[in-house]
Order: sequence, then C-alpha cells, then structure tokens
Amino acid sequence: MIKKLVLVFIAFIAVQSYAQESSASPYSFYGIGSLKFKGTVENASMGGLSIYSDSIHINLRNPASYAGKNIAYYGNESRPVKYTIGGSHINTKLTSDTNSDKVSSSTLNYLAISIPMGKFGFGFGILPFTSVGYKLETKNENNDVLNRFRGDGGVNKAYFSLGYQITNDLSIGTDISYNFGNIKNSTIEFGYNNEGQPLQRQSRENNRSDLSGLSFNIGLIYKKMLNDKIELISGLTYTPKSNLNSNNERSISTITISNITGQEFVLNTIEVDLGTLETTDLNLPSKFSFGAGIGQAHMWFVGAEYTLLNASEFSNVLYSSTETVYEDASAFSLGGFYIPKYNSFTSYFKRVVYRAGIRFENTGLNINSETINEFGISFGLGLPIGNAFSNANIGVEIGNRGTTDNNLIKENFVNFQISFSLNDRWFQKRKYD
Repeated sequence: MIKKLVLVFIAFIAVQSYAQESSASPYSFYGIGSLKFKGTVENASMGGLSIYSDSIHINLRNPASYAGKNIAYYGNESRPVKYTIGGSHINTKLTSDTNSDKVSSSTLNYLAISIPMGKFGFGFGILPFTSVGYKLETKNENNDVLNRFRGDGGVNKAYFSLGYQITNDLSIGTDISYNFGNIKNSTIEFGYNNEGQPLQRQSRENNRSDLSGLSFNIGLIYKKMLNDKIELISGLTYTPKSNLNSNNERSISTITISNITGQEFVLNTIEVDLGTLETTDLNLPSKFSFGAGIGQAHMWFVGAEYTLLNASEFSNVLYSSTETVYEDASAFSLGGFYIPKYNSFTSYFKRVVYRAGIRFENTGLNINSETINEFGISFGLGLPIGNAFSNANIGVEIGNRGTTDNNLIKENFVNFQISFSLNDRWFQKRKYD
C-alpha cells in the first residue's frame, strides 16, 4: 500500500505544472476567466448531471460521494480505492457579424483519488477553476488595427474532501480547496503617422495578477429504495461566498512588431506604481445546486439538476468594466445512462455504459446589455477495461455560447473528452494466518 501511495503522490506532483487549463474563448477576457466545469467526463456526458454516485466512480462535485456502502462483490469488506484522470480537446468556430475564425485547445482537466475508511471516505485532487485564453483585435473603417488584446492563465483548485455515511440512506461531506494561479494580459493601442502607416514603435500595457485563497463546499446525498428495483437518488451542494487575494503588477513596454511574423520585441519596460491596487480582494460568489433522479442499480438512471450561482456577488475593482454586468447565473441539466447487461459474459457491448444529456446555462455575464447563454448536448460511453470495475470513458459535447448581436461573438464548439476511472483494493482482511 505504501508503494501505491508514493506513486500517487509522484503523479500528483508531476501533473501540477500541467493542470492549469488553457482556453480559446473571447469571453475569458472578462473577470478572472471562464468558469470551468467541476466534474468528470462521466458527468459531462450526461449533460453535466452530477447527482449520481456509486462505489466505482469519483464524483468531483459532491464530497458526500466519498462515503458509501461496502460492496457485495468484495464480501462487504470495503469499497475500492478509486483513481481518475481526464482531459479534453475542443474545436471552436468563432462568428461575428463580419467575420469568422476557428480555434482549438487540448487540456488536462483533472486528477483525483478517493480512499475508503469504513463509513468515512476521503479524497484529494487538482482541477481548473477558471481559464483565460484570448487574442482579440479592434479595427477602424479602413481595416487598420486600433487595439490588440491578449490574455492567458487561470485559477486552479487543489482540494481535499471528506465524506461520512450517517445512515444507509444519507451521506454528508465537505471539501476545502486552495485556489491558486495567475492571469496575464496585455493591451496594445496602435499609433499611426500622417500617411496612415503604423509607427515603428508601439506601447504595450502589461498586467499580471497572482491569485490565491481558500473556499469550501458542503454536500449531501440521499438514496432510498422506492420498491424492490427502483431507487431514488438525490444530491445537494452549497458553496459559501469566499475571497481570493490578488497581488497585481502593471508595466508599460515600448515594442516593435515584426511585419512578417507579428512577433513583438520589447525595447524597454517601465514599472507602474499601482498604489492601493497592488493588493486587492476578489469576491467569489456562493453557489447552490440540487438534483434528483430514479434508476435501477447497474441498469439505468435518469435525473435532473438545477444550479444557482450568485454571480452578482462577484467584485474586484481591477476587473470592473462599464460595459460588463454580472448577474445571477443558473444552469439546468437533464441526463442519464443505460447498461444493457453489466455482468454479461458473452457480449462486451452489453457491459458498456451508454450516456446522454442536455444542458442550458445562463453564464451570469451580461455584455452590451446582452446575456451570454450556453447550450450543450452530450453523448458518451463507459468502456470496461481490466478488472470488473475499471473503465475508460469517452464523451463528446456539441454546443454554443454567446450571440452575434450588439457586436458580440458566438461560439459553436465540439468538445471531445476522455478519462480513465480505475479501481484497486488496498485494504483486505487476511483470510489465512
């Protein structure tokens, strides 16, 4: 067991440098970036539904899922230790009233482990919280570039969760997260001479914010057999309002830009004294979610979930804009899965988990009096590998975000995802002395 723990910690440390998720969305320009989905590929393949939990998959959104019953397959001795890692590749088409472009990004989404301890269970992992990644330009009527905006970075979560099974039907849990990361952005305001030619030297404003702080999440899971076959499963989570500390830097650089490659070369840089803005507090909004569904163990499940994010609580003087308003956000998910015959010995595909779902989301971002909404429809497969409980999960989501009204941009995306959900037994009773 010690050897396995060492390997887990080595993998955890090695992946930290790659955990910050990139983005190719122009809407990550606002605030501290685009909020990332805190869930597994299994959740995302069911429209983002996260109320379902079992003894062989990790549920990243509800810490109560780390507790649970032992399973009969192991002689009711213990639940397996669970590991999971997932990543994605997203292709996006950006469309405005006058132009369109295509972008893509590939990222590591999460790494997590869950360890049972009787009625308790705990886990830890790392995943992205927000992501920033954009390259934007504004042009005049002569198609000359007026401004160029670039940004990258984001905020990550390293979390520790603890769950406890109060009764056979009810589990409770909590997790504490350390949020950390940085956001870097730059702005070039282009100057031109009397002949309309760009100046040989331009000025670029550089900004960097290093963010850190703690947040908490509380969860409940309630399961009840309605009859001999049908089970009710419901879940609730609440994340209180929290703060991030932001250490900010700003500088002004004189640059030249290559006419061939577009590469920027810095000639000199002057640091700017931000005064009281060198350190600011950023308010992260509270969040509440509730969902319920019914299903038959090892066969099927269907459920719905509603999430409310009080995004109007978000505030930071460094990220304010007269054109941007944060309003309370909400999301609705509907999805489920189907397994033809989980213990089939004759057909592999009868043991495959078939998932599908749909989601609707108000992101809470209002730009130029336009609410930025998001829609997605998803499908996925859980492919058994190795022992009876490990599997590889693949999923795809097709959706859109935003609008072309009021000079905004609409994103149409296809998100391909893959993960591995692995199980092992660390704690076994001795059968013989």
